[in-house]
Formats: sequence, C-alpha cells, structure tokens
Amino acid sequence: MKSSNMGRTRSRAAIVVAAAASVAAGAALLPVTSASAATARSAAPTVSQQTRATFQRLADAVLTDRTDALVDGTQGDRKKPLTAGFSGDVRLSAALARSENAALSSLDLRKDRLAALGEKYSKANTTVTLNSTRVRGAKAEVAVTETTTLTYQKVRGDEPGTTGFQAHHALTFTADARGHWQLTGIRNTDAAADVAVNQPAKPSVTTRVGTVADDTMPNAPRAATTRTAPAKAKTLTGGTFDYKAMATYAEKYWSTYNPAYPNFNGHAAGGDCTNFVSQSLKAGGWKHVPGYVYDYTRWFGNAEIQSDSFVGVNEWSWFAQNSKRTTSLAYVYQMDVGDVLQMDFEKDGSKDHTMIVTYRSAQGVPYLTYHSANTYRRSLASIIASEPNSYYYAYRT
Repeated sequence: MKSSNMGRTRSRAAIVVAAAASVAAGAALLPVTSASAATARSAAPTVSQQTRATFQRLADAVLTDRTDALVDGTQGDRKKPLTAGFSGDVRLSAALARSENAALSSLDLRKDRLAALGEKYSKANTTVTLNSTRVRGAKAEVAVTETTTLTYQKVRGDEPGTTGFQAHHALTFTADARGHWQLTGIRNTDAAADVAVNQPAKPSVTTRVGTVADDTMPNAPRAATTRTAPAKAKTLTGGTFDYKAMATYAEKYWSTYNPAYPNFNGHAAGGDCTNFVSQSLKAGGWKHVPGYVYDYTRWFGNAEIQSDSFVGVNEWSWFAQNSKRTTSLAYVYQMDVGDVLQMDFEKDGSKDHTMIVTYRSAQGVPYLTYHSANTYRRSLASIIASEPNSYYYAYRT
C-alpha cells in the first residue's frame, strides 16, 4: 500500500500546472452568461457619441408614440409603435415596453373622451433635444426636452390653429451583460403640477409653496365643469385691466422665461405656474401691494424678491379673493381671456396648479396657457378630459 503522504513529494511546478488545469476546467463549466457578466463587471460600458444619438432617437420615438395616440387619421393609426423599430444595442426593456403599451391604451381612451367633447387633432410634431448624459457604472441617466405641437382639427370651426407644450424628462438606460443598453425608466422632471396633454399618468403632487389655510383665509368655491353654462360676458378692453395684454404676455413667454423674473420650474416648491400667471396679470395692469413676503394680503414680484402670493398657488388665491381683484365663477366654461383657472389634483382642499386663459373660441371654449409644463393654448376640454376627477376653481379677473 502506498504511503498517504506520497503526494507531498511532487514538485512545485507540477502543482502549478495542476492548479492551472483545474481553473481552466472550472471556467469551461461556467455558463456563458456568467462569464460575460464577469467581463461586463470588470469593464463598465461606455457611451459613444453614436450611442447618445440613439438614446435621443429612442426618447423621440417614445414621446412621439404617446402624442400620435391622440391624433386622428393615419398618423394616429400606425400599425406598430415607433419604439418597435429599436433592437440590439439600444432598445426598450420588456417591462417598459409593456408599460408604454398600457400608456398608449390610456391615451387612446383620452382621444375618445376628447372627441366626445368636440375636440380632435389632425396632426402632431414632436422633437426631442438631448440635454445631458450621465453614466454611472451600468446605468446612464439621460435628460431631454420634449417640444410638441398639435394641430387642431376644425370640428367646430372656431378652434385656434395649434396647441403646444415643452416638457422635460429623465430617461434611465441600463446596460446588460453584453453591453447593450435598455431603456428601463422614464419620468417627467417638471413641477409636480404637470398636465401635459400626452402625459398618460396623473400628476403626483409633492411639496407646495406655503401653508395650509386656516379659518381666516378665504376659501374659493369650486366651479362646475359642465359644458352648458350661463353666459358671463366680459369686456376685454377699456376697463381697469387690459386682458389682451395679459394674453399677449403669456403667449410671448409660454416656452421661454422672462429674465426679469426668477424661473421656478423644476423646483420642489411647486414650479413656475403661479409665478408665470402673476407676471401675466401684472402685464395687464395688476399693481404691486408691497409688504411682508409671507403676508397673503400683499402681492409683488420682481427679479430680486417675490411675495408668496405672487408665486404660491394657494397664497395667490387668498390674495385674489381678499383684495377683491377677482370674483369666483360658478362654471369653468364661463372663463374668458385673462381669467384664471386653478386645479386641486388631490381633492384635499389645497390647490396645486394655476393657468390663465389666453384665447376663447366663438362657441365659448376657453384655451389656457401655462408653465410647468410649458403649454400654449390648451383647450379646457382637453384639460378636463385628462383630469376629470380633479377639483376646479375659476376666477374672473
């Protein structure tokens, strides 16, 4: 019988050769995907200029698909979504593809609701600008700006030519073991009170400017959203305020920001919507009421300092009512040029969004312009179709 310690007498070279053979055999037994994953972990994927361009094209495809779902005719009846044309190096993940399919279905239903309200779009154009790309390991965060224009179909014959908006999005791409990028997430990065026409989901409201009203603060009555409303005529010129000047200002700066004021879009404090409306009212003749910034009975704003009532949704409402500069309208469809609409998405009594009417059709449909997301002449019908369960507050200015 051989001695049990026999193997210990082998040379160091033999041991090294045997160990190498063992490692090689073990590696041969590893699944190919595991070996690839190990390689991917050892060298983080890079993003070339060509890959960035493909990120941009895929973002454009996602957002164009959403917009086209609202359009009548061949553009809206495309057999396959544009995103279906992406495969290989950059494509949608399976989970996000399912999510986007659900989004397109919800937007199809919105198109039906709009048609029932007498509104259709004949064509649309969406372009996406890539703002930045940040790569961390196997993830890339891509910031883009969406600019969309929709052409109103002449259903009633008195619609304006177009509506449009700008929105900002963050897309998350994740690299797989082969270094191929999959779009795994997309979110809107504008203020919480974003109601873009092609946004499939309800806005999620987070932090707002200001405090909750107490019993000393005036509480605006809600306005009905029914289409048939008693007439409420308004004189646009020759009075104390110039309502056409308000509309002109809003339509000049709807997609840009006047450098004479701060830009609050994307801030956690609720976005730029009320700041923008206050600027428009000021352009039409609303005068400053100087005082303490936290006093809702005061109203003022410039590049250096702004009262809470100038930039805050609820504070603006409190000032507008307390100062008697506005009266409440019983129906949203009574609004005319220069009037203001506010929304409460959560139906909790705290208002979330402020918009101004810049056009009214001959048959009585108000069209609203606002910031966060930056929007031009969106019809009241479209807003209600997107947010049928919100509370609405209409102010005659």
